[in-house]
Amino acid sequence: MKNTIILSTVAATILMSGCANRPESIAASYTSHERYADLTCDQLASTMSNARAELAVYADKQDTAANMDAGGVFLILIPPSAFAGDSEADVAKWKGRVEAIETAQIKKKCIAD
Repeated sequence: MKNTIILSTVAATILMSGCANRPESIAASYTSHERYADLTCDQLASTMSNARAELAVYADKQDTAANMDAGGVFLILIPPSAFAGDSEADVAKWKGRVEAIETAQIKKKCIAD
């Protein structure tokens, strides 16, 4: 009985650790604002719009992966993203770029602090 409980706990931990994270729980990867230092305020605004659009695309993909994992673990005890992968790295990258562009806009006084 004790071994069954331990085995069940270990199995549940392994399965849950393979699940895709929700986009809002993914930390931004570091991107230097200096990368955008030579851009004008208009260019920064356009770049920000594009970066936010890319972030939205990958956040939607990641949210779908997380939803699929929740259903997969419930139905077959295996998170599908363990085989298909997810978009966590892309979400982190684009979050970092959005933060860097925002910092560049603040430093150039394109937007209020």
